[in-house]
Parts: sequence; structure tokens; C-alpha cells
Amino acid sequence: MATIKLGFAPTRRSIFSAPDAIKYRGLTADRLRELGIDFVDIDDINEEGLLYDDNDVKKIAAKFKKEGVDGIMFPHCNFGTEYVCARLAKEMNVPVMLWGPLDERPQENGVRLRDTQCGLFATGKVLRRFQIPFTYVTNCRLNDPVFERGLRDFIAVCNVVKNFRNIRILQISTRPFDFWTTMCNEGELLERFNVQLAPVPMTELTEEVKAVKEEGGKLADMISYIRENMKVQIKDNEVENVAALAVAMEQLVEKYGCGAAAIQCWNALQTELGVMPCAANAILNDKGIPVVCETDIHGAITALMVEAAGMGETRGFFADWTIRHPDIENGELLQHCGPWPISVAKEKPQLTYPLAFDHPGSLTAEAKHGDVTLCRFDGDNGEYSLLLGNAKGVDGPKGMGTYLWVEVDNIKRLEAKIVEGPYIHHCVGIHKDVVPVLYEACKYIGVKPDLYDPIEEDVKAYLRGE
Repeated sequence: MATIKLGFAPTRRSIFSAPDAIKYRGLTADRLRELGIDFVDIDDINEEGLLYDDNDVKKIAAKFKKEGVDGIMFPHCNFGTEYVCARLAKEMNVPVMLWGPLDERPQENGVRLRDTQCGLFATGKVLRRFQIPFTYVTNCRLNDPVFERGLRDFIAVCNVVKNFRNIRILQISTRPFDFWTTMCNEGELLERFNVQLAPVPMTELTEEVKAVKEEGGKLADMISYIRENMKVQIKDNEVENVAALAVAMEQLVEKYGCGAAAIQCWNALQTELGVMPCAANAILNDKGIPVVCETDIHGAITALMVEAAGMGETRGFFADWTIRHPDIENGELLQHCGPWPISVAKEKPQLTYPLAFDHPGSLTAEAKHGDVTLCRFDGDNGEYSLLLGNAKGVDGPKGMGTYLWVEVDNIKRLEAKIVEGPYIHHCVGIHKDVVPVLYEACKYIGVKPDLYDPIEEDVKAYLRGE
């Protein structure tokens, strides 16, 4: 599971009860510890451990940067001091969570101790003035389920943003000539999003495969893994090539400091090794290293976002939208030649031949059913968006490769979205509802969320605690 560290900056305002603010700072910190949240406090910055003095902003920012916080939480322990919150957030440039504990009943004489809700209104406005995106978790009690849910969703948002801002992808060869759909603007991705590519020629991969075979140790371990986890239906020398390819790709990913890879797939690789890379891709995908097909850089970006939204607990799978379901009106076949992680299969996968190619090295297995999120990061003409929505696995005809029949709310609406763009026939799925997390993360990364079903108000309602 991914780990995220929060900067804990509880705030107060001088005209309201300082003792009550200190009390709620402590209660909130205790609740975070109880939930297992990794956080950095500001107890050593001033005697109260609260953010209210502008002179403390630089010191807090320096501490948070040194500790490497991935997001900031501003609990409003009373009204709070909105401009120092905004100045600290501006200094840090990480996701911001705005929240405050529910106010108590006024005292019998009418005195109110904290006015937390009122302060949240003020800070929200000032953050907007500073052009700082933020995540609002509804004004609630510390033990309310919505507090834990909102906090954990915010941590997942931080993980998406952290990963998106530090993407480096191993690009193995060029895109296949016939796949004009997978072209991308490398310079623009770097300038806009800091997405970095590490391009290597196919010969570098094949030389790495030779080195793996010469070394032998890792190759033997990988062959054992394949025979234990797959129904092998190809020749021994072909199994060896699949295993060596998996080890070689992982070593190149590590060598170039990448988090994912995109490989050409065909046809140069088959000339050199005589196998498809699908099963090798599947092995790395199961390790949390997304490897996508047809040198689809935007697909690799999508895969990294999906894995981050799932906090590394569930593997994503890279799929084609292929054909409509023959029997279910809003059904669709998600399929690819065999690169899906073994962990998403509902049966032991066969290591065999793919659809439409004459070389071995792909997997055949139906994926587990259940609820899935489907999405696609893409763009053209200088505009980028994230297509996302929900589907559920359904029964359907037997397929080849790795596949899953799904049902969506309205296939015609989804189909039009993909055709009219800026999307293509590739998407990434995950057996988890990460739509709200990805939707919220978009505000921090400069990408427009594009829901393929009219559920935006439902997503917003979820995010605000309904």
C-alpha cells in the first residue's frame, strides 16, 4: 500500500477560545493516530502547536518541506486564521484539506466558543483569492464515519497528485506505424505536466534479454514463477524468452528510474525473440509496474493514475474497448492480447497464443466480475482530460486474451464520447470505485474530469459527505 505523509496545521483565531482550540488540536491529532495516519505536526513551532501567527508560516513550511509532506490538513479548531492558511498553502503547493470539528451547542448565556463553521467559509474564500485548489471535508465530528472517509479519500488524492507530478515512463521503441492513435506530444507533456519519457530502442531491450539469459539466476526464478502461476501451453524455449523479457523490462525500468513502461509490442520484437510481450507485461503489471501496449504513453499515464487512486492495493488492467455485447444492450467487451495482471483473473491464466498474431507469449483468462472504474487520460490540440466512470462485470461469450464483459449505464453515450474524443480505444480499469478520488485529483493537476455518465452531482454529493 502507498504511504502518504500529511502536514498537520491546525489553526485558530485570537478572538475565540484558545483553550478550546488547543483541546481540539489534541483530539484531532489523537484521532489521526488512531486511524494510522502518518502526519507531521507543528507542536515545536509555538507553545500551542497551532497556526495563527504569520511569523510562523516560513518555519512551518520549512519543516513540512524537510519532512516531505504530500498534502496539508487545516483543521479549524476555532474560527481559524484564513490568510496564514492561504500563505502556507501557497508556499507548499501540495493538495489542501479544509475541515473543522462540528461546533458545540452555545452556552446558556449565548456565548459560542469556536465558530468553526464560520471560519471554514472565510478560509475557503481566501484560498480561492490565492488561486489555491483545496478539498473540503464537511464540518463534522471526529468520530463521524464521513470524517474517516473524507480523510482517506484525500490521502488517495494526494497519492494521485504526488505520482502524477513525478511521472517517468520507459518508452520501448516507437509506436507501431499503423497506430496513429497512440501518438503523443512529448514536449507538451513535459512542459504542462512534468511527464518525462525515457526512450530506448528495441535493440537495447533485446541486449538486456541476452544479459539476463547469461546471468541465469533471475531467469530461473522467473521461469519457476511462470510455471507455478500459469497453465503453460507453449514450448520451453518460448517460456524462457517470456521470462527473460519480463526480467529485462523490469531492469530497464529500474535503470532509467521509471514507474511504468510503454512497449511497441509488434513486429520488431517478434523478429528478435519470437514471442509476444503480453505475458511479460502481465508479470510486471502484477508487481505494480504498469506496462502498456502499442507504445501508448497516455495509456501509461492513465495506468499510473489509477494505481495511485487505488493506493497500490488493487492492480489496474489496460484494455481495448472492442465490441458490443451480443445479448446485453449496454454491454461491451474489454479485451487485450493478454497483458492483464494475474491477480485480476478469476481463473488460472493460460500462457498461449494471442488473437490475430502467430507468435506465442500472451495470456488467456477472464477477469473477475464485480464493480470497476474505467478511465482514460488523453488529449489533443493542447487540451487534456480524463474520461472516467463506472461499469460492472457481466457474463458473456468466451474470449481470447485477457478479457472482461462489462455493462455500463448507456453504451451509446460512452461510445460517442470515445469516438468524438479526445479519446481512443484504450482504457484502464480497476476493481475499485476510484471515480471520486480521480475527479477530485483533477483540480490539482490541470486536467479536466470528463464523466461518461451524468453523475457529476452524485460525485460532488459523495465528496461533500452525503
